[in-house]
Amino acid sequence: MNPWLLLIIPLVSAVVITLVTRGNKALSSYISVGAVVLCFLISIPHFIYGLKHPHMHALEQSITWIDIPGLYIELGTLLDPLGLLMLFIVTFVGSLIHIYSTGYMHGEPAFSRFFACLSFFIFSMLGIVLANNFIQIFIFWELVGLASYLLIGYYYEKPSAADASKKAFLVNRIGDFGFILGIFVIFVATGTFNFIEIEHAVAAGHVSPNALLLAALLLFCGAMGKSAQFPLHVWLPDAMEGPTPVSALIHAATMVAAGVYMLARIAFILTAAPPAALTVIAYIGGITALMAALIALAQSDIKRVVAYSTLSSLGYMVMAVGVGSVTAGMFYLTTHAFFKALLFLAAGSVIHAVHSNDIWDMGNLYPKLKITAVTFILGAAAMAGVFPLSGFWSKDEILSSALGSGHYLLFIMGLLAAFISALFMAKLCFVAFFGKARYHGHPHESPPSMTIPLIILAVFAVFSGFLGWPWMETNFGTYITGGGHGAGHHGAEHFSFFAAGLSTIVVLAGIAFGWQLYYRQSISAQGFIVSFPRIHKALLNKFYFDHFYDTIIVEKIYNGVGRLVNFVEVDLIIKGGVNGLAYITRELGKGIRLSQTGKVQHYAFIMMGGVLLLLLFFAVV
Repeated sequence: MNPWLLLIIPLVSAVVITLVTRGNKALSSYISVGAVVLCFLISIPHFIYGLKHPHMHALEQSITWIDIPGLYIELGTLLDPLGLLMLFIVTFVGSLIHIYSTGYMHGEPAFSRFFACLSFFIFSMLGIVLANNFIQIFIFWELVGLASYLLIGYYYEKPSAADASKKAFLVNRIGDFGFILGIFVIFVATGTFNFIEIEHAVAAGHVSPNALLLAALLLFCGAMGKSAQFPLHVWLPDAMEGPTPVSALIHAATMVAAGVYMLARIAFILTAAPPAALTVIAYIGGITALMAALIALAQSDIKRVVAYSTLSSLGYMVMAVGVGSVTAGMFYLTTHAFFKALLFLAAGSVIHAVHSNDIWDMGNLYPKLKITAVTFILGAAAMAGVFPLSGFWSKDEILSSALGSGHYLLFIMGLLAAFISALFMAKLCFVAFFGKARYHGHPHESPPSMTIPLIILAVFAVFSGFLGWPWMETNFGTYITGGGHGAGHHGAEHFSFFAAGLSTIVVLAGIAFGWQLYYRQSISAQGFIVSFPRIHKALLNKFYFDHFYDTIIVEKIYNGVGRLVNFVEVDLIIKGGVNGLAYITRELGKGIRLSQTGKVQHYAFIMMGGVLLLLLFFAVV
């Protein structure tokens, strides 16, 4: 396989749709779907080869881009088990989302523009996956940000969508600033941007611990932005302003996964750095997982609830990296790609049927949308971690890793997040698909272009967890660690019956509590709101993070700095400097102008006065 083809195909698709077929909606969708499916078909044999040969050597290709004294930058590709896994996830889930979009976006006026942006998004994400050096990954990192800006703001005529796209773009710039600084630190320490060369330099002890610590924390800033970790998490829920397939693409297989993938790619830096780096990463992940789960409890928009579940899941993945188990993090990323894409696409099917995002406008939809309902419930159960679905095996591995590494507080935070996740997933299922019908109109099942991807994703959501079956001789962990390079240190993966049993009890308790609250209604959900109004208000307002950023960061600090800059530029430099110099020049001109009278006697008098002053000067000297 020529890896460059995987970049060229979706890029050509985006260009052709934009410049040639924009007026032909059907042809544009065929080109976009065909491009991503072709990429998937190209990657399948190599993914299978990687499964059969988990100890394969990394395959690297590169060409020189910049070669001047002191600076060498290449354009290249890197294929190893980690990259092949991400290649499969991006192209497979991306293909299903593209196919689903042909039905969901039918009738949209900017249909061709949507598919051009989808192709551009796939191109950008594949660039991150295939990159063999930091400069290249940063370029595609920014292109993914641009693609997300275009897709989140697809309905740009809506102020909320335009604001959400700008918010996503700007918040990610904060994380990306730290990311590029971390890249510079690594380059100064090693003299190269190439991943394999950097790994060799780190392994040989050529990089000081302080440089590694600084680089690890700065590089993690990039992951905090892309994977929406506290406190840069605020953009992800607002990204729901984009069409539902965009939400599935961003949340399941591409943008948010890029941050975790990058941490897995640089695991050799994280584990070689002083322990403080991994500790910071672990607790940022744990805080994000628990905080997002709590916020999801108070939301009623079906897409936003699923979005906050993504935030919580991403927190789990980052926490896994922080406790030294990249394998567990990547395992959860893999299963999460399937059941989270399923949840978003099934939610889109529900919205397509009832024309509302609010779960309180639904109810008893199961008889009307049986395929959507069954697949959504399977995705929700996998997300909650119900045995034996995929989420159980992958989430349990993270909890076992936290427990086994001695991070007991993180283990407890993970269990709490698991309980709350089970509760709000039960809320979605019981309120939307059972109970009293509250919808208007006549909802009906979605067309096959939408339901077939749901069925395929449901199969993977149920069975993909068995890739990590702990008693298999060759399982997911063997495959990821087999490549050596890029896999980094993953920690010992041991199945913990204690962690698995406790998490199962917690999850079943969450589902049972949700059943009592939202189905049987033997416990009043409204009673909790009345009893704890401040807590509910805080959750409803997302712990006031947006309020804090708007009032403190934007209005006071940002606008205050703007006023200071305006004072320096306008009042001091322009008014005080430029205008002041002009004033002095003008006034001097007025004085000098009075000496020009045009009368000879006046000039003679001035000359004689000057001569007398010179004589007086020399006499005194």
